[in-house]
Amino acid sequence: MTTAASEPAGSEPEVRTAAGAVRGGTEEGVAVFRGIPFAEPPVGALRFAAPQPVRGWDGVRTAVSYGPPPPQAGAFGMDALSRDAAGDDWLTVNVWSPEPHAGAGLPVLVWIYGGAYIIGMSSLPEYDGARLAREGGLVVVTLNYRVGIEGFAQLDGAPANRGLLDQVAALEWVRDNIRVFGGDPDRVTVFGQSAGAGSVAALLAMPRAAGLFHRAAAQSVCGTFFSPELAADIAGVCAAELGLHPTVADLSTVAPDRLPAAGDAVAAKAASFAERWGRPAHKSVLFSPVVDGDVLPATPWQALADGAGRGVDVLVGHTRDEQRLFTVVEGMLGKVTEEQAATTLNVFAPGPDGARRYRDGFPAAGPGELFELVGSDWLFRMPSLHLAEAQAAGGGRVHLYELAWPAPGMGGAFGACHGLDIPLVFGNLSSGLPSMLLGESPSAAAEELSAQMRTAWTSFAVHGDPGWPAYDAERRLTQVFDASSAVTAYPEEASRLLWQDHPFPVLPLIGG
Repeated sequence: MTTAASEPAGSEPEVRTAAGAVRGGTEEGVAVFRGIPFAEPPVGALRFAAPQPVRGWDGVRTAVSYGPPPPQAGAFGMDALSRDAAGDDWLTVNVWSPEPHAGAGLPVLVWIYGGAYIIGMSSLPEYDGARLAREGGLVVVTLNYRVGIEGFAQLDGAPANRGLLDQVAALEWVRDNIRVFGGDPDRVTVFGQSAGAGSVAALLAMPRAAGLFHRAAAQSVCGTFFSPELAADIAGVCAAELGLHPTVADLSTVAPDRLPAAGDAVAAKAASFAERWGRPAHKSVLFSPVVDGDVLPATPWQALADGAGRGVDVLVGHTRDEQRLFTVVEGMLGKVTEEQAATTLNVFAPGPDGARRYRDGFPAAGPGELFELVGSDWLFRMPSLHLAEAQAAGGGRVHLYELAWPAPGMGGAFGACHGLDIPLVFGNLSSGLPSMLLGESPSAAAEELSAQMRTAWTSFAVHGDPGWPAYDAERRLTQVFDASSAVTAYPEEASRLLWQDHPFPVLPLIGG
């Protein structure tokens, strides 16, 4: 995994944005512009503030290297990557365009990375947009937004959801500038995975984002949305790790790279806060969008059911074995005990008799399968399904999918796990962290499935139709991507029935 940009080859395309001229490079037949600021660096007097408009520059700005990422937590070694990239210009975009001129009018895809709201950077090689742009005839944009304490902690003196506000600012930059890169600002699709899909869902519910995009694809929607009280309590514990209060005045004195370490320290002991924080503590989920009544007035499920997404086409789905990635990474594959399964069912299964209903719904499942089913359902599968159902109920158009193809890497241990969709959708099958899921040399089956998914996402961005019927509550038609892909009734019917009367509400502070 590397954040280094490729050296530009061939011509040096140049365009003039609202803030000034930028000069990029050409790679694989596509014009590429990296590290263009869409807001001022959120440091110094702007620390923990809403993103501020970027100041203009004279002359031509070189745009061939990715901007530095925001401070990162330690997961997957991301903290080291962020330390290696010097600078505080965290809020930048990257653009790939096959036709970088104002008259092209191409559809635009804007990617929002995931990472549990604590890690993520647009410079990862798996997010390179060249293949999508070249083969799909699209403009692809990726962006950085603040994560962890910088982006999502509930702090006195700071607006809530700064990471989401960064995303809105990037979409405003797209609206105001993408035409000169060959894009059509009236045909913008946002897409994201995991916390990025949770962000896409949040954007659908945010008045500030209305009109900035016209289609939205949410891949494995993270179902955690916090109350202000819960978010503030978690922020207080994180600040206390540094002997400080959760205020802008206190935390502004702390070097940015020290804050993620405080979050990591709290995450390591999060289970001890379960009586206060509930389910997020059991999963060490410390940061999520906050339903504050202003930036985010309601959960996405409530907002869409009320019609907020009626004018936006939505594509949403999940992988079959979402939890498997974490089971493997945590060394638990094949080792889950009956006691661990029972505890997990008691914590995450919906309703007072949820554990029994899971056992009844999956009578042949052993402890490992039950552990994975309820973990997959609570965090990703059922939030994704419920987003589709809320969009349909609110009068909007939505298409649902499941990725069921098992990853061949690591001897097939990962199954159709969380994150497998990323290399398949981008077509980057041999670069970046997710490539380990596909093995050293991607198979013909992987290439074929990737082509199917890229075609679906591209068709959705261009026409609003990924190639299968819209979802509705009667037929529940779902595209299942597999070795032999097919459209069927929603395949996880037992889980759907378990969760049908259990929406994903704002997560509260249980006790102080």
